[in-house]
Amino acid sequence: MELWFSEFHAPDVKHSIRVDRHLYSHKSEYQQIDIFDTPEFGRVLTLDGNVMLTERDEFIYDEMITHVPMAVHPHVKDVLVIGAGDGGVVKELARYESIRRIDLVEMDEQVIEACRTYLPENACRLDDPRVHIFYDNALRYIRRCKDQYDLIIVDSTDPFGPSEGYFTREFYGICYNALHEDGIMVNQQGSPFYKHDAEEIQRCHKRIVSTFPVSRVYQAHIPTYAAGYWLFGFASKKYHPIDDFDEVKWKELKLDTQYYTTKLHKGCFYLPAYLEKMLEEVE
Repeated sequence: MELWFSEFHAPDVKHSIRVDRHLYSHKSEYQQIDIFDTPEFGRVLTLDGNVMLTERDEFIYDEMITHVPMAVHPHVKDVLVIGAGDGGVVKELARYESIRRIDLVEMDEQVIEACRTYLPENACRLDDPRVHIFYDNALRYIRRCKDQYDLIIVDSTDPFGPSEGYFTREFYGICYNALHEDGIMVNQQGSPFYKHDAEEIQRCHKRIVSTFPVSRVYQAHIPTYAAGYWLFGFASKKYHPIDDFDEVKWKELKLDTQYYTTKLHKGCFYLPAYLEKMLEEVE
C-alpha cells in the first residue's frame, strides 16, 4: 500500500508527494506538526497540512530571504528572525561573521525540538552562541523593541491561523519601530498565481507600502510551494534593493550558495507583467 501526502494549493489543485515513512506527528498547543520521509524530496516538514520545507529545495527559500537583504545593508549586526523554527534562516545568517546577535522568536517550541531531531542539517546552527531563542508570540515580543535591529526577517507561515497577525498594518508598524533608522524588513508573501493567494499578497503589499518608504517585491522558484512560484517582500527605511546592492562586497565574502547569485539578485526584482499590474493596483 502506497502512502501519499497531499496539500491543496487551491480548491481544485493539490500537490502530492509519495511518502516512505511518517517519522513524526504531534499536535502542539498551536498546530499539527508532521515530518515525512519521501523518496523525491527527502524529509518534509508540514504544519497543519501545509508544506513548510523539504530537504530537497529548502535552500532556495532560506538563501533568498537571507542573502538579498544581507547583500544590500552595509553593516548588519543585530537581526531578529520571526518564525523559522526549523533553523534554516538562522543557518544562513550564521555564515556571516559580521553579525553579532540573532534573536529568534518562535511561538511553538515543539517545532524547534522536532527539527533538532529530524532535520538536524537545518537546525545545526541554533546553538550558535550568537543565537538567542525566545518562545513567545512575535507581536507581543516585538512591541517591546524600539530601535534595536538592523534586519528583521519574517519567516512566518501563510496569513491564516497562528500567523494571521504577522500580515497586518499594525505588525508592520511595530517592525518599523523595532528597526534602526536604516533598517530592512523582509518577509515571505506567498504565491501570486492562485486568486485567493493573490488577493492576500495585494493586501500585504498595500500595508507595507503605506508603512515603509522603500517597498519592493522579489521572486524565487520553489518546486514544492504553490505553483512553484514564491514572493518575498523587501521593505526598508533607507536602502533600495538594487541601487544600494553592493555586489563586490558580497562576492568578497566567498559564501558558497546553491541558488542565490549576485546576477539573480538583480533579476529577481524584475517581475512578470501580470504581477507588476497586480501590485500597482494597490500602491
